[in-house]
Amino acid sequence: MRPIRVTPAHKTDQLAELVCSNSFKTETADTAPWLLKQELRQFDSLLLSAAARARVPGGQALTVDRAIFAEAISDAIESSPLIELRREEVTRIPDDAVTIVASGPLTSDALAEDIARVTGSDRLYFYDAISPIVDAHTVDLSIAFRASRYGKSMDGSDDYLNCPMNRDEYERFVQAVMTAESVPFHIDADRPCYFEACLPVEEIARRGPDTLRFGPMKPMGLEDPRTGRRPYAVVQLRQENARAASYNLVGFQNHMRFPEQQRVFRMIPGLERADFLRYGQIHRNTYINAPALLDPTLRLRARPNVYFAGQISGVEGYVESIATGLMAGRFAAAAVLDQPLRPLPRETALGSLCAYISGADPTGYQPANITFDLLPPLDEELRRALRNDKKARHARVCRRALQALDAYLQ
Repeated sequence: MRPIRVTPAHKTDQLAELVCSNSFKTETADTAPWLLKQELRQFDSLLLSAAARARVPGGQALTVDRAIFAEAISDAIESSPLIELRREEVTRIPDDAVTIVASGPLTSDALAEDIARVTGSDRLYFYDAISPIVDAHTVDLSIAFRASRYGKSMDGSDDYLNCPMNRDEYERFVQAVMTAESVPFHIDADRPCYFEACLPVEEIARRGPDTLRFGPMKPMGLEDPRTGRRPYAVVQLRQENARAASYNLVGFQNHMRFPEQQRVFRMIPGLERADFLRYGQIHRNTYINAPALLDPTLRLRARPNVYFAGQISGVEGYVESIATGLMAGRFAAAAVLDQPLRPLPRETALGSLCAYISGADPTGYQPANITFDLLPPLDEELRRALRNDKKARHARVCRRALQALDAYLQ
């Protein structure tokens, strides 16, 4: 619907505009996020191939230049002879057409109300926050140093800028974070319900004096070249674009007022004169209670011609949203072509994600990232044999998943 109708977080008219992080998570082999991306690559995912073309340095994470990524997806959609792109707000789900609702967490109020009508239930929500972005030229490199944690990156380079703090600087900073003035919630009925994996930095700080130091500000695996020692705490900056002209503050999503963000974040050593190209902000994410509504092919049980995908279906994360979008698209295409709907093997990350969405306990349902906990455990004999080797267990789970997906595709 953009740019005809804007959202609280998007800034452009591009498709696939990334508004929170620019990271698609780790590319470290035999991890759950890596497995999900590997499975998507088996399906020749357009968005994963675009991410590879838009990649920028980010340690072992798949991080992208937002503009290049969005342009690649927009060009692919706009140039496809099989797709008609309409720039208008959809306010109602069609009654008779096969439809995929992939409106994202920033679904317009009108469409959200119609979704509630169709599903017969109130929509759920959580609050999400985005991190600030600073001009790279305004970071003081006599203080901030380049390094990847434990020296790990995809090509051995130092991908992050690191702003070190001693104990006094950290304690003053934490106090400033907790006392900074926040942006009030505009809807009285809303309560600050956050997704646990994307808490605002203020909420993390309120959980205890060291929670930031063991969270986004952990100094492990880093050494300040000025002292030769590990800092007490560190703020990491991750490259935003291919030109390295800007960096985002990793894990520093927040809902402070803009002047407060400038005041507080300029307390970070190396950012005393930082120019902020984007301030952090908070927005409301809408999602449905998928286990009460969807079957394993992501379609509404009560309306089998309607499929849900992306964050509105109750997943969290870019790659998880890509995954459900790809699967809903395949299931919808099979229905239109009168082919059997074949759920993914439960052993795969894709199959387990769909199984969670459709089969979790609907009471207190929360969106989920991909984790090994969602996949079936190994058989008892193998678990016993590998009980003291978590890496080996994860490697076996990944191997089993990729073999099951290969058999499914063949």
